[in-house]
Amino acid sequence: MMKKQKEAGWHVRMLTHEIRKSLNRHTILYTTLIELSKTLDLNNCVVWMPNEGNTVLNLTHELNGKKSSKPYSHSIPISDPDVIEIEGSEGAKILRPDSALGSASSSGSDEVGVIAAIRMQMLRVSDFKGGTPEQIQACYAILVLVLPGEKIVEVVADQVAVALSHAAVLEESQLMREKLVDQNRALLQARKDAMMASQARISFQKVMSKGMRRPMHSISGLLSMIQQGEVGDGQRIAIDTMAKTSSVLSTLINDVMEISATGNGKFALELRNFRLHFMIKEAACLAKCFCVSHNFDFSLDIENSLPDFVLGDEKRIFQVLLHMVGNLLNGWDSGGHVTFQVSSANANHIRNDQRMPVWRANSYKGYSSVKFEISINNSNSQDNSMTSVPISNRKYSSDGIKSVLGFNVCKKLVQMMQGNIRVIPNSRGIPQIMTLILRFHVQPSFGVASVFEPEASVDPHLQILFSEGFQVILADDDAVNRLVTRKLLEKLGCNVSAVSSGFECLNTLGSTGNFFHIVLLDLHMPEMDGFEVAMRIRKFRSGNKPLIIALTASADENIGEKCLQVGMNGVIRKPVLLKGLADKFRRVLKL
Repeated sequence: MMKKQKEAGWHVRMLTHEIRKSLNRHTILYTTLIELSKTLDLNNCVVWMPNEGNTVLNLTHELNGKKSSKPYSHSIPISDPDVIEIEGSEGAKILRPDSALGSASSSGSDEVGVIAAIRMQMLRVSDFKGGTPEQIQACYAILVLVLPGEKIVEVVADQVAVALSHAAVLEESQLMREKLVDQNRALLQARKDAMMASQARISFQKVMSKGMRRPMHSISGLLSMIQQGEVGDGQRIAIDTMAKTSSVLSTLINDVMEISATGNGKFALELRNFRLHFMIKEAACLAKCFCVSHNFDFSLDIENSLPDFVLGDEKRIFQVLLHMVGNLLNGWDSGGHVTFQVSSANANHIRNDQRMPVWRANSYKGYSSVKFEISINNSNSQDNSMTSVPISNRKYSSDGIKSVLGFNVCKKLVQMMQGNIRVIPNSRGIPQIMTLILRFHVQPSFGVASVFEPEASVDPHLQILFSEGFQVILADDDAVNRLVTRKLLEKLGCNVSAVSSGFECLNTLGSTGNFFHIVLLDLHMPEMDGFEVAMRIRKFRSGNKPLIIALTASADENIGEKCLQVGMNGVIRKPVLLKGLADKFRRVLKL
């Protein structure tokens, strides 16, 4: 008995060694069958495995069987008595000569000795991930050995079960490795796409900053300086309109750059007091220029009862009105008449207007709803019938506006301002009337007239103070912006030393005998930004002199706090305007 146990252990170790040489499931099984045949002098060795539905057992591996074109040459129902008895027992079962399982396993050989069968539990990868036996359903295969005589088959069955389980685990592990490889490949591709998107975003921001935002800031600065000069009434209207337009365009460029940087599609409203009638006239002045260029007549109708002093985002409203005019003109041929009407809006007025969808104009104490309507009448048009639709729910034909995507920004802005915007096209789908309804917080007009002035003049006493040797150093890497800001400072009477980098700024400050009252620093200079320059100035110069003011076009709301943390005294948002520059100096100098 000891000798037999020793031999059985030797055979098990030998089989395990042979099995582990292979990494292929079928090779593992056939290696097991061949080694069993050599060791036990078997006539045949057969493995029966259940199908996916566990309804039949298929002959999957056979030592002496002939190859068949079919994947499974023999099948035994799972309800076979021998199969049921074998799966319900842990020991080996000697099959009868008339057994269907035994006959199918003997390959039709006449020299058949004892046919023994035993169940084998097949392990899976999930069996090693925890859980109780009740939660993991066991899966059994059947091993049939055709022996020349009676031999014990339990040890052999255990070894084959190990081989089958090893093969199953190996196969599932290989599938998991392939899935991990696919996931890693997808992650690498996503990372590559994200890097390309980031590089494209950075390139876009550079182009927008250098090609559009900086030139627009320079134009705004020069216009603010011209506004303070002596010009005629006709010229002043044109200059004020140009200044307003450049301000709106600067805001629009900042919005585009902010959206490309954050990707959240959110805008920030800038609520302040302004004069509604003056803003409408400015928008009408520019709209008339558009109409004349398209060979359209233009008329303006403002209801006298409209409030004048209101609280809102003047730039955003101006931007939406210009978009409405521009998109109307793009949908029609030249010739015709454009009417711009502004009137009070109330619930009854809107309800009685058959062209407008139902919309509730919220009326609260201290608030007033205003309706802006821009309509176009083309004498060449043969069809003026109209239907009302929301702008976001319709695409227009090729002979009208090609796309309403330009209105997505306007619609979002209007929604943020708690308003409503509608387009009313004719039967051909071309927009003919656009209506904007906004609600304003009405401000008292007494005692606050100076707050609503479009451009207050610069304090002459501040100019006198600056003319008495007030020294300013300006650091900005953009040559045009540097020149314009210098002109604005000189307009205030300052003595200006302009440099193009942070290093030049520090060198100028370090020169003996030079004393500066204020340092204007662009925060986004290359090599050494404004934050680094400010920290070095505060580190190497005692006291709070000179005063440091940052220049930035960033829309970051926390930029002011960051500047104070490094020792700066204030921030001026670009574009740098003459009045804004004077006001900031007054606050910093506490005049």
